[in-house]
Amino acid sequence: MSFEALGLRAELLAAVASKGYSTPTPVQTQAIPVIFEGVDLLASAQTGTGKTAAFGLPIVQMLAQNPSAKKRRSPRALVLVPTRELAAQVSEQMQNYGRRLGLRSTMIYGGVNIQAQIERLHRGVDVVVATPGRLLDHARRGTIDLTQIAFLVLDEADRMLDLGFIDDILEVARYLPEVRQTLLFSATFSASIRQLADELLDSPRRIEVARRNLAADAVAQAVYPVEKSRKREMLSHLIRKGDWTQVLVFTRTRFGADQLTEELLFDGIAASAIHSNKSQSVRTRTLAEFKRGELRVLVATDVAARGLDIQGLPHVVNYELPQVPEDYVHRIGRTGRAGQNGIALSLVCPAEAQLLEDIEKLLGLRIPRKQVEDFPLIAVKRGAAPRARKSTRSAPRPGKKSDASVGSEMASDAPARPGRKPPKAAAAPAVKPAKGKKPVSVKSRTVGRKKAAPAPAPPRTGGRGRRG
Repeated sequence: MSFEALGLRAELLAAVASKGYSTPTPVQTQAIPVIFEGVDLLASAQTGTGKTAAFGLPIVQMLAQNPSAKKRRSPRALVLVPTRELAAQVSEQMQNYGRRLGLRSTMIYGGVNIQAQIERLHRGVDVVVATPGRLLDHARRGTIDLTQIAFLVLDEADRMLDLGFIDDILEVARYLPEVRQTLLFSATFSASIRQLADELLDSPRRIEVARRNLAADAVAQAVYPVEKSRKREMLSHLIRKGDWTQVLVFTRTRFGADQLTEELLFDGIAASAIHSNKSQSVRTRTLAEFKRGELRVLVATDVAARGLDIQGLPHVVNYELPQVPEDYVHRIGRTGRAGQNGIALSLVCPAEAQLLEDIEKLLGLRIPRKQVEDFPLIAVKRGAAPRARKSTRSAPRPGKKSDASVGSEMASDAPARPGRKPPKAAAAPAVKPAKGKKPVSVKSRTVGRKKAAPAPAPPRTGGRGRRG
């Protein structure tokens, strides 16, 4: 089937052709006709199969066919997404489709100045792509009018539930009109997704393009067993030996992402990290640099597992396996998109054996194990000295020598400074003077030293210095 056979307008056909797509994907073939019918939809498809175009193209066409009667535009289509990265991606595609038909689109998410978003909404928009939390901020402030929404889309709905947005989604729904068309798209199906569908959808048409929770067939998967302490070494080895030019690496924690980035930079590999602790401007700039090829490695947490659309991304590496097996599917779904092939590797240490078992149980297959033939059996010691870092050791107290300085003085054969005797090999034990005898004077040992202040003498009754 062709895009023309789906009933799309010439302007939208041109938009699709400009992206290099000539044949619709299975989810587009099934979803677009259902959306044109005006019924609710519950759709499950593998990640990277074109879900955004599946709902974006028909929505934009129907909005253009039924322009708003109001002079000032109010949003008529709302797309809810779990992350800022996915919001930016979906908004870009909606703008590409909408501008050919005179429609305006904007995105709303947290981490940036809300005033700029208020100004864009005030100028009037037709489509809003938003994360639930920031959208509720606008709704409570009264800076967005949601009473004209005709289309509600929940994209990556399972991820929104994983992130705890269920209450926010239900609250957003209370601001919307009862009569609307609701579309729920998810890469995976679960009991919680079906429960959410029962809450928001009215007798939905259900389509399921792929088998439940199965990774894309275009992705070649492999597991590399390795000790935890040598993961960074193996990753650097694979990148260098394989001459990888673009690789997305996933860690479990933000601290782990930053730490791995520093290690890769030390190894001379251009890398940067994105996670929720980074500002939106930094995340956007870093992602743009990675897409342009200025960065060889992008280290990310699962905040980036959904919504990152990097054209032709060849490699994805699970530096650490995710705690939730479904997240593995979304991680490796960043490669092998739009009909292209990709490679997904996992560096697995013995402590992650149970996590790997859970992932393979979800996939219904055993991921092949591989060994790196030329990977050294013994850890290679880094030859270069690390970059200068701020010392975390406290400086010695004034007058107290460090262990290193004491050791160096005792081991030195250099002559002592003038006026000072060289140190003895070992200190002689203290001997008390015999009874009735005075201790030996040590005056000769104080030559060249600053004398201590003498004890105060009793008042003098005559002699020099007396004042009358």
